[in-house]
Amino acid sequence: MLAMAKSEILEIVQSTIAKQLSIDESTVTPQTKFADLGADSLDTVEIMMALEERFQVSIGEGGAENIATVQDAAELIEKVKAEGA
Repeated sequence: MLAMAKSEILEIVQSTIAKQLSIDESTVTPQTKFADLGADSLDTVEIMMALEERFQVSIGEGGAENIATVQDAAELIEKVKAEGA
């Protein structure tokens, strides 16, 4: 499987978050905090599950605990994908 560009991962993360929260994708930037999007802890778990499915990775228990921003989520996906490659 070819490695995805960081920008491609970020775009997919942004669109997934927008879809999960039913918000306009233009409001989801790399620096946007999940809390600022109105996401609670359950939303965050659902977002991470959707990202796991989309990228076919397993983040594992507690993997999402330190995620505050959209960029954090993209970086975690990149890290997990790199470890699994």
